[in-house]
Amino acid sequence: MNDPAAHQAAEKAARESYGRLLAILSTRTHDIAASEDALADAFARALERWPADGIPDQPDAWLLSVARHRKLDAWRHSRVQDQATQTLLLLAGEMDEASAEGTAVPDERLRLLFVCAHPAIDAAARAPLMLQTVLGLDAARMAGAFLTAPSTLGQRLVRAKARIRAAGIPFEYPEARDLPQRLQDVLDGIYAAYGTGWDDVDGADALPRGLTSEAIDLGRILCHLMPNEPEPLGLRALMLFCESRAAARRSETGAYVPLDQQDTLRWDPDLLAEAERCLRLASEMKSLGAYQLEAAIQSAHCERRVGAPVAPEVLVSLYEGLLALRPSIGAQVSRACALANARGPDIGLRALEAIPSDEVASYQPFWAARAHLLAAGGARGAARQAYDRAIGLSSNAAVRSYLGAMADRL
Repeated sequence: MNDPAAHQAAEKAARESYGRLLAILSTRTHDIAASEDALADAFARALERWPADGIPDQPDAWLLSVARHRKLDAWRHSRVQDQATQTLLLLAGEMDEASAEGTAVPDERLRLLFVCAHPAIDAAARAPLMLQTVLGLDAARMAGAFLTAPSTLGQRLVRAKARIRAAGIPFEYPEARDLPQRLQDVLDGIYAAYGTGWDDVDGADALPRGLTSEAIDLGRILCHLMPNEPEPLGLRALMLFCESRAAARRSETGAYVPLDQQDTLRWDPDLLAEAERCLRLASEMKSLGAYQLEAAIQSAHCERRVGAPVAPEVLVSLYEGLLALRPSIGAQVSRACALANARGPDIGLRALEAIPSDEVASYQPFWAARAHLLAAGGARGAARQAYDRAIGLSSNAAVRSYLGAMADRL
């Protein structure tokens, strides 16, 4: 039976509740892979039953109940009966505590983020594991964000889930002494989620479209959970500054609009004000971190809204401070662009060329920046080649069209 309302309800639940459901399913067994299978079956069952039976009053609770029964069935048929016995009892007890229709599903996403940040898990797998388990992204969708082949990333994720199960990593918040290391990974995971949704400027997929809102929501929860930590506030400010400009990223005809050409009247003043409050609160704690510096850079860009663009040398200093705290390819490329604005395209190009070539071979922002600076310096042939490279590395139709127009002007 084809029921659009039932399909929309299932899609909404997947978009808004996947991470919460997976966290609850995984808490007792520590088996994320099995929980993912059970949840996938529950969604498939929903698409079968909801058109005929109607959408339940509590879709999340319905899905959780079906997924738990699916896990029970899987454990009953497992050959490892000694391991299954206690798990069965625990899962059965959970289902006795709350009925499928009457109990709201709690938010366990942050707990699962901290599980994914456990030091026993390979550092390179932590942030992508968060995106997959909490937000439901697959390796192919995430690979570009981590400059990694989908097959390599997929293998890391499989190993990470097996590690959680084998080591019996507890599903709990870390102790105070373990907080700094785990917190940094959680912040990185939330920001990676935001960046994945932000990059989806075309908005073709409902899930990525909702990632920015979900990441900001997680950032707010983290700030409430850790009110004395400045970096969650810095990250929250950074995301809010970026989100305030979301409506201005496309023209009325749908064309991509770069930051320096955006109509500042389309920026959201409420989000900007909230971002400034978060950044101010973080700075009052007098413990500077990378996310606070990134937020400060965005705040400087947003000064254009009140007619006070930041001095180019100030941006250079901010990026140099960011590189001193936490080096990254993205920060190096951004610093080169700031140098070009402050001291000329030749200086910016030299900064770009200082980055190891193997690290930027597939990094689209590097080639877009290089093309722009070459064009500004009059090297049209080389600029066209760089534009072609940037276009080939971009998966976004609007960005490709913008870069193509820039190349055509040469």
